[in-house]
Amino acid sequence: MKILCFVQYDDKVNGVSKEAVSLSQEVAEKTDGSVDIVTFNKDASEKLKVFDSNKLIFVNNPSLDEYNPLYYTACIEKLFNDGDYDTFIIGHTYETRDWVPRLSARCDTPFISDCIDYSLEGDSIEWIRSLYRAKINSKIKSTYKRTIISVQSGCFKAENIKPGNSAVDKIDIDLSGIEKTIVPGEKFKESGNQVDLTSSDVIVSIGRGISKEENIPMAEELAKNMGGLLSSSRPVVDSGWLDHSLQIGSSGQVVSPKLYLALGISGAIQHTVGMKGSKSIISINKDKNAPIFELSDYGVIGDILEILPKLNQALKEI
Repeated sequence: MKILCFVQYDDKVNGVSKEAVSLSQEVAEKTDGSVDIVTFNKDASEKLKVFDSNKLIFVNNPSLDEYNPLYYTACIEKLFNDGDYDTFIIGHTYETRDWVPRLSARCDTPFISDCIDYSLEGDSIEWIRSLYRAKINSKIKSTYKRTIISVQSGCFKAENIKPGNSAVDKIDIDLSGIEKTIVPGEKFKESGNQVDLTSSDVIVSIGRGISKEENIPMAEELAKNMGGLLSSSRPVVDSGWLDHSLQIGSSGQVVSPKLYLALGISGAIQHTVGMKGSKSIISINKDKNAPIFELSDYGVIGDILEILPKLNQALKEI
């Protein structure tokens, strides 16, 4: 399978873009194929040299310095068609939602979005998506020659990227003939995600067990002491205690930190779909039968309101 993988750069290589590269390499290896990586950012192209790829493409055009769905679509459409690729893989971000459906229409190619896994059936591949707030998974097999895929954050392991020493193939694509009917205003950012939880190696997440808003500062202090960020499950957000931008789960952010500390979270599937890719999960809950313990590497049965002050004190003494 010949794959073209797009890497988004937001002052650094986007986290889910790394997962897209990892997936692309894995699928290419299993199908005796190849991966070409493409980016629109010069700084990114230098950093991506260390990723193993058949070709590292840097599209050099000042019009791409700012996000514009028309230009993004035109560039990838040309590369996808001229390169005779089977599959285009990209991380699922808000930008992806904006411009990739346009690409799908222009290329007359199906777009299977927000994939969490895949399975190989002989020479064909089935892509897996979560539906109905992660209550069921569906397998989708495209009957088209080509397919466009976006991958959900936290579902593929960026640390599995194979290293390499790729030379940068700098190319120019003429965009002067495209009528600029869309003009970007302020810099594009994901709506509602004022805090990018995906950037943190440590996340402290609180659930209904925090009991009341007045107890949240204890969890905030713990997150600070651990050098991490505070997040929550939906009940905390629904109560108005924290902003929706801090919510983890199917209707919030999807994360895969090195350490995820779940405090007073029962483990509803709507929440766990957003954090199950974490490298290490520690859970504290009064209910010994809480579903969160099934996902946890370490579990503590206890009241977080009693444990939090002791944890904070212990960390201060280190």
